[in-house]
Amino acid sequence: MNARIDSLRAELRSDSPFVATAEPRLSWIVATDQANWIQARAEVTDGSDTVTLDGADSALVAWPFAPLEPGDRRTIRVRAQAASGTWTDWSDGYELAAGFLAAGEWVAQPVGLADPAREAMPTVVKTRFRLGRPVTRALLFWTALGVAEPEVNGTPVSEDVLSPGWTAYRDRLVHETVDVTELVREGENELSATLAGAWYTEKYGFFAFAARLYGTQPSFLAQLRVTFDDGTTTTVAATGDGWEAAAQCAVVDSGIYAGEHQDLRLTAAEFRPVRVGAAALPRYETVPVPEARIAPPVRRIETLPVADVLATPSGGTILDFGQNLVGRLRVRLRGDAGARVTIRHAEVLEDGELSLRPLRNAVATATFDLSGGDDVLESRFSFYGFRYAEITGADVDPADVEAVVLHTDMTRTGWFSASDPLIERLHENVVWGMRGNFLSIPTDCPQRDERLGWTGDIQVFTPTASFLYDCAGFLTSWLRDLAHEQARDDGSVPVVVPSALTGFAGGASPAAWGDAATVVPTVLHERFGDRVVVAAQYESMRTWVNAVGRDAGEGGLWAGRMQLGDWLDPAAPPDKPGHAKVDSDIVASAYYARSLRQVADAARLLGLETDAAHYGTLAERSRRAFVDEYVTPAGRMMSDAPTAYALALEFDLVTDPEVRAALADRLAALVREGGYRIGTGFVGTPLVADALTRGGHLAAAERLLTQTECPSWLYPVTQGATTVWERWDSLLPDGTVNPGEMTSFNHYALGAVADWLHRTVAGLAPAAPGYRRLRIAPQPLETLSSASARHLTPYGEASVSWRRDGDEIVVTAVVPANTTAEVDVPGAPDEVGSGRHEWRFAADATPPRPALDGLHASLADVIDDPRAYAALVDTVAAADPDRAEAVRAETRWGAGRPVTTALMFTPPDLLAAVDDAIRRATSSA
Repeated sequence: MNARIDSLRAELRSDSPFVATAEPRLSWIVATDQANWIQARAEVTDGSDTVTLDGADSALVAWPFAPLEPGDRRTIRVRAQAASGTWTDWSDGYELAAGFLAAGEWVAQPVGLADPAREAMPTVVKTRFRLGRPVTRALLFWTALGVAEPEVNGTPVSEDVLSPGWTAYRDRLVHETVDVTELVREGENELSATLAGAWYTEKYGFFAFAARLYGTQPSFLAQLRVTFDDGTTTTVAATGDGWEAAAQCAVVDSGIYAGEHQDLRLTAAEFRPVRVGAAALPRYETVPVPEARIAPPVRRIETLPVADVLATPSGGTILDFGQNLVGRLRVRLRGDAGARVTIRHAEVLEDGELSLRPLRNAVATATFDLSGGDDVLESRFSFYGFRYAEITGADVDPADVEAVVLHTDMTRTGWFSASDPLIERLHENVVWGMRGNFLSIPTDCPQRDERLGWTGDIQVFTPTASFLYDCAGFLTSWLRDLAHEQARDDGSVPVVVPSALTGFAGGASPAAWGDAATVVPTVLHERFGDRVVVAAQYESMRTWVNAVGRDAGEGGLWAGRMQLGDWLDPAAPPDKPGHAKVDSDIVASAYYARSLRQVADAARLLGLETDAAHYGTLAERSRRAFVDEYVTPAGRMMSDAPTAYALALEFDLVTDPEVRAALADRLAALVREGGYRIGTGFVGTPLVADALTRGGHLAAAERLLTQTECPSWLYPVTQGATTVWERWDSLLPDGTVNPGEMTSFNHYALGAVADWLHRTVAGLAPAAPGYRRLRIAPQPLETLSSASARHLTPYGEASVSWRRDGDEIVVTAVVPANTTAEVDVPGAPDEVGSGRHEWRFAADATPPRPALDGLHASLADVIDDPRAYAALVDTVAAADPDRAEAVRAETRWGAGRPVTTALMFTPPDLLAAVDDAIRRATSSA
């Protein structure tokens, strides 16, 4: 196949022609089956000018033309020349348009209901306007303090939902840009919008302390930019005086946490002059001039049918959709006028009924009063996290019910497969967890009275997210909010962004949470090759480490402060999730050192050599202080917990090769002593598999991955999970819900291990920013017969797969055009160019397992031999199940500890049975 331009886009969105900047960067992908294809130059034209760009750059290439003006439209084409001299044909035209207004052009004012009967009251606002001559183009610019669904002449302007989303309202509003040329007409027109409070009027906080933060009523802001057939442009229908608001509408009440009540008998009525100005609470009176959207909006992505119908012990009926998801139900039915239909939602069942306790104060209920005709019931301004739903008040045919999946409309870019169906289900759970929690902002959970942008969660998950979806625009947008909120607190980063939990303000934010300011831009540059996001966030990155430095003092360590630490370590009590095994000072000091290094690297990337030297010196000071304080010369951490070792190794805080080897050996020993069950929380979990692998203990990492006992990655899978859980044991083995106050069944943070699956198990990783250079380095796991990863990089699709073929392993890789790859595969060249490649090498022989000496065998040898472990536990369980559970959960499976140490005070006949069972189980290889 001759080389051709396969795709072309501008900036960070592919779902809209509108761009938010006057100089949008361009990206194109070359498709070809020609091996080793590298671009030598490209030509880009906008129809008026043609520019030649020398070099191989084809991702996020600087705009080569005169800046766009408001209202501009351009048709861009590109062609590329290979190093061999041959040219591609010109690409198809890519239509782009300025989605922004000129400075001072925004004139719309917030409008809303002037005399609401209650707080957070939905309404419909409208105005009429006349167009006296033919229109060639009409662009609607709109936003809301809350969320809205605008219409022009009774037709919705888009299919977006929950727009414009949630931002740091006092500093940043995002406006939508919609081409409504086909909806307006010469003569009389009407612009209207149904409006609800959503995030703007929600009550934030926990327990009895929740209160409204931003405002008491929603507001709508809009203006129409009209171009007539003579080329003149004017602004009409701007919100302000002359608009009207309805005292009643079909949406009676709506809230993010409460759900929504609709009375389908009602239409918008009793229109009165609007309130002009925001209904804001103190400190949030400022309404910033909106900026154009840079991330895709939330949309309806897909629908799922009912998978099963369940009868409850109480006599009710529950619909099971087979997948924990985020969205709402769509129900088609006909019933008596005024009959009330209620929909309740839950992620899991307990004792056969909806488990509502994990929702805490979130009512999460959709209520509909029927019109008496054919109704379609679907919440408009709320969303729910659920797998199960119960509909009461009407007899509903399950065939007339579907679940509508909502999330930010990002492009899927990453896939993984493996021969183990449990691992594949784990990865699918990670994907669904991301989908449900990437809804306007990156949230912790989608169901209870929280749904907040917790910085620590996204900090650990960004590498995984960046593989699975094109989330560059989504996270770049969120980082703008982070910087705004941070600037209001002297450099400290809120634990949630937008900053809705004001009780956490004051002092530097907890480590790992505040470090989102440095980690997320670093990862976006690594995975998408976006230098601009680093430049935009550099001040945020710098002021974060400066804030920590002021709090930490001159010694280089950050110690003695309140920290969240290794949050949700499985050893922590259910009601004390921050009580981890690792000392929180180790977590804080490790993150401080790494963030300093990331700031130094960012400064060097941006050519700020003075800053690079300054922060590099501080980073080295903190690294040395960490080693001096927390690492012994023999390679033991002062806090002898897996997370401590993982931090020291993966953050490269320890550089001495012998000490690093000792740390890795001790980490492997701790993992074994824990029975290859997870012993880490939010901080350690994304690091532990990599730390083991880099330290030469791939087998230990594999055992952690494939463990199915609780706590482990696969335990939830064995319990039927379809998303990643907040706690390792959100659902206990007996089927009851964890008694902890925080128990979500859709939390992506612990799914950050998927990045290791992509990079290490399958072997596909970036070796240069944006995958300009790939790394192909699969590490086949003994228990798998195959694995693969596929990723749509900024240069095209890359993939790596491996499979066992007899005594050999076959590796297949696809390197996209205009890239190269470094290869770490036995017998393969160190570097390859674009194209398809295949290599074979001899698989490592599985060493025979030795026979074990019954009760005298070491516990380490028993846990390392699944046959011996099963013989031990099963034999004890046959006599005393509770004792078997204690052995499983409480034994330290260490070398030098004989089996008898785990069976103290055990009757002689049971000891004899265990001795015989272990000997029999291991007597043959």
